[in-house]
Amino acid sequence: MTDSRSFQPTTAIVTASDSGIGRATAVALARAGMKVGVTWHSDEDGARETARQIEEAGSTALVERLDVTDRDSAVATIDRLIDGLGGVDVFVNNAGAGGGTPFLEMDWDEWRLTVSTDLDGAFTVLQRAALDMVDRHVPGRLIAVTSVHETQPRVGSSAYDAAKHGLGGLMKTLALELGEHGITANCVAPGEIATDMAESGGQDPYEVDRPGIPLGRPGHVDEIAAVIAFLASPAASYVTGASWTVDGGMNNMGPQAGSHLTSGEWRRG
Repeated sequence: MTDSRSFQPTTAIVTASDSGIGRATAVALARAGMKVGVTWHSDEDGARETARQIEEAGSTALVERLDVTDRDSAVATIDRLIDGLGGVDVFVNNAGAGGGTPFLEMDWDEWRLTVSTDLDGAFTVLQRAALDMVDRHVPGRLIAVTSVHETQPRVGSSAYDAAKHGLGGLMKTLALELGEHGITANCVAPGEIATDMAESGGQDPYEVDRPGIPLGRPGHVDEIAAVIAFLASPAASYVTGASWTVDGGMNNMGPQAGSHLTSGEWRRG
């Protein structure tokens, strides 16, 4: 068994780190002393801005385009980043896609795009990172950004729900299989976060009213990045196979209620 008590990560890869949660995570890991591999799919300028912020934090960034739906290309991209960084100690799978098409109206192509991005692609890149950790005898960290919908379904999100449920199960299995190598595998499951993908449209979350969320607002990307940074750190050496819900209490309300209640009357019973 690999002893992970001396683990001090120096390198990380964060997929889809051109904006939002990915960017905040990449910068947080840079501030923790790691060189960071940054990936983008359609926003190269965003990735370059992430790299600038990493360098401003006193670290080094490598930037590559990543298409997780193209297995051969994705493998080559992750391998280039691993080579350029000199290995990967922390791997954060943040790339994802989702839609709001009801089950009876969804076509096969949309289903496959979502599942191939959120689950098949995650398998591809996580496996490459894990193989590097095992080959170098590094007690590394694998972290997947899932969603509250990893455990709670939402109307109109059948493909996304299925993929995120699957990703959560994959990470729990990796925790079982890779524990002997000292590699931990955990999920971070955000609720509504103020990113470009969220209904809040990237506004300051402290200025957005969400009556159905116990904390009354969406989350900030830095609040997700902080949990990921903890799981990537030596302090989380005995945490594996867990899913950390970071949602302001939304899941306790049920995902429909948390995002759709329009008043705070529920607080009074």
